[in-house]
Amino acid sequence: MKIFITGADGFLGSHLTEKLINKGHKVTALSYYNSFGFSGWLKEIKNNKNLKIIHGDIRDQNFISKVTKNHEIIFHLAALISIPHSYESYSSYLQTNVIGTSNVLAAAKKNNIKRTIITSTSEVYGSAQYTPINEKHPLTAQSPYAASKIAADQLSVSFFKSFNLPIIIVRPFNTFGPRQSTRAVIPTIITQALNGKDIRLGNISTIRDFTYITDTINGFIRCIYSKNIFGETINIASGYEISIKKVINLVLELTNSTGKILNDKKRYRPDNSEVKRLWGCNKKAKKFLKWRPQYAGIKDFKKAIFETIKWYKIPQNLKKFDLKQFNI
Repeated sequence: MKIFITGADGFLGSHLTEKLINKGHKVTALSYYNSFGFSGWLKEIKNNKNLKIIHGDIRDQNFISKVTKNHEIIFHLAALISIPHSYESYSSYLQTNVIGTSNVLAAAKKNNIKRTIITSTSEVYGSAQYTPINEKHPLTAQSPYAASKIAADQLSVSFFKSFNLPIIIVRPFNTFGPRQSTRAVIPTIITQALNGKDIRLGNISTIRDFTYITDTINGFIRCIYSKNIFGETINIASGYEISIKKVINLVLELTNSTGKILNDKKRYRPDNSEVKRLWGCNKKAKKFLKWRPQYAGIKDFKKAIFETIKWYKIPQNLKKFDLKQFNI
């Protein structure tokens, strides 16, 4: 199939692009335009006749309408995702996450795209009101980022109900693995441990459902083939929860690090913005997508952490995505 991916140059997007190409699909990968021609992790996918990389901005409606023509499927992953940055620059989150999604939906409608997969986030649930969190859990915006993603999700639902646009909303819980930004919590812990440093973090009592990248991508791809899922929102979660403190101790054990855990007040979210617990229910994904996590439970989580550590141990991997070389 001919597939268009926004945000293809990032952590999730590059893995999805790579997997779809390996399955024989033709992929047009949208990378955010910059004057250096930098295409993020897409530069790791070389000399593939089924990959076309283009540069642009999802906030440009005419551009998105033009470049998505003659595609069967759109995977919409492009977004601003840093929660701390959303406190400072919330208007940019509205422009990218809401207006950008609006442009993708409008293009899908205009170009008769067969199915559009919208990427949500577990952050839209806020701190768990009950567990495990299923798709009927109330949506609570505890950060401007979460608010922008709730708006994008609801806009997508409105296009399904108003125009019968064939959309699916995929709601990943905390995905981790190779290529993830070192600003994310697990890469932050791993890189500090590998550098022999003390682990400096904010609130380590919070609890998350960490889902390995392989499982998340498999969930996305199942959306291509599954029937009777238009208009549905589906969690992609491991179904296993763990505190940040336990993750730190596990990484210290696997890296043979003697670093101490230090509390950094600068890394705390505002009190009312802190999402204390996210533990996902994946029953709907199992039913609708015929998907099951390969990494579920402490033993599998430990394996996934070990694989992630191996990747971050290779110095070249971090250098490949070092934006300092571009003065960005």
